[in-house]
Amino acid sequence: MISFLQAGLLLLWTLQGPLAQDATVPYSENWTTDDDHKNMMQQLGIKALRPGPSGREGAPDQANYDETKANPFPILPEVLTLKNGNKVAKAKDWWKKRRPEIVEDFEREVLGRIPPNVPKVTWTVDKTSEAQIGEHPVIGKQLVGHVDNSSYPAINVNIQMILVTPADAKGPVPVMMMFGFGYLPGTPPPPTPKGFNFGPPPAGSDPPATEQLIADGWGYAYINPNSIQADNGAGLTKGIIGLVNKGQPRKPEDWGTLRAWAWGASRGLDCLEADKAVNTKQVGIEGVSRYGKAALVTMAFDQRFAMVLIGSSGEGGAKLHRRNFGETVENLTGSGEYHWMAGNFLKYGASDAVFGSKNAGDIPVDAHQLLALCAPRLTFISYGIPEKGDAKWLDQQGSFMAAVAAGPVFRLLGAKDLGTLDYMSEKMPAVNVGLLDGQLAWRQHDGGHTDGPNWKYFIPWANKFLKRASPTR
Repeated sequence: MISFLQAGLLLLWTLQGPLAQDATVPYSENWTTDDDHKNMMQQLGIKALRPGPSGREGAPDQANYDETKANPFPILPEVLTLKNGNKVAKAKDWWKKRRPEIVEDFEREVLGRIPPNVPKVTWTVDKTSEAQIGEHPVIGKQLVGHVDNSSYPAINVNIQMILVTPADAKGPVPVMMMFGFGYLPGTPPPPTPKGFNFGPPPAGSDPPATEQLIADGWGYAYINPNSIQADNGAGLTKGIIGLVNKGQPRKPEDWGTLRAWAWGASRGLDCLEADKAVNTKQVGIEGVSRYGKAALVTMAFDQRFAMVLIGSSGEGGAKLHRRNFGETVENLTGSGEYHWMAGNFLKYGASDAVFGSKNAGDIPVDAHQLLALCAPRLTFISYGIPEKGDAKWLDQQGSFMAAVAAGPVFRLLGAKDLGTLDYMSEKMPAVNVGLLDGQLAWRQHDGGHTDGPNWKYFIPWANKFLKRASPTR
């Protein structure tokens, strides 16, 4: 149910066409995802969106899983060709010319722009603990990053982060920041959020990533994405996006939730840079599923992060938008997922609009270029197998193709890629066969929708390139 004021605005949109760029809808506690989604369609002049396919096999509208039909747009945007047609053959031209072009396209059309007036974040230590993880003593810090809301006190944003480092470290340690819901060691765990498991791993499985990291002399941090920005469209008038917009709906180029989560991770890194226990040149970012998308976005836009573990990220992450296999662009432009992206991204799911219609082939950039923005830093792409729950919906092959297509930028910048050249003809390595010789790495494990089985490969792989020996304990 919409308010009287919202109904009036909808009538105004109908009479006058797309919402003017300086028009706003007053913040309302009753503002819904459906309201917000329709608002953005009105701003863009979109009358109808194509529905995304179903992930349920056997459904009348089930997603395509036929590889012969998976590449309707086989030609990807060039990673090393400038918009004027000139080829990029030198690293300096990548950094000064081509990379800025790709960043601009992602910001304008796909992920949105971080506003220039985002308020300052002040970090405080809320609580500390001394405990053990496995056999090793650790020091834990519960941190809160308060975002200055003096410009709009109605919205309060406090970023929640946990930092845990080895108590017996001889100096600053590398740290993996993970999108998720951790808790302070030595304190009772909070109620488990839906979809997360704080309990012990199943018998016979690897130790948790946190235990593996601490055992190898690393630290870890958990940053709570929902404390930055809610994972739904109704939340776009709240959280950090809503705070900057003073409770008003987004404009088409405004940032989406993925970019907001990435911004929060960058503010977390600001905090870590002030902590003497952390080797700030060796901080990584990690996430699985939608948080895998966020980890990739974080790494692509913040060059201070030294490494990334991208777990089962799928569409909107490492998967090519141009692939018609499993989840598609139309799923991202629907009301369930559009909030991850810039408003402008809805154009690419439009079937009827003032500009006609657009599809995935019209997007000026694709996932291989997002991966290329990570070069030459350490970039590890992880997937599981459909039989264990890492569904075909994610399109593991499409992500492998994107990784292959990102390779030329890694090579140009002096890093080693996957060692393959043709993204259209290359097939994924066998399950449990990793490509881990370069700064760009790939491994599909035999587990489910998790990167858990790949941590024991990620840590030594990262150690090798960080030129770091595991501690003797």
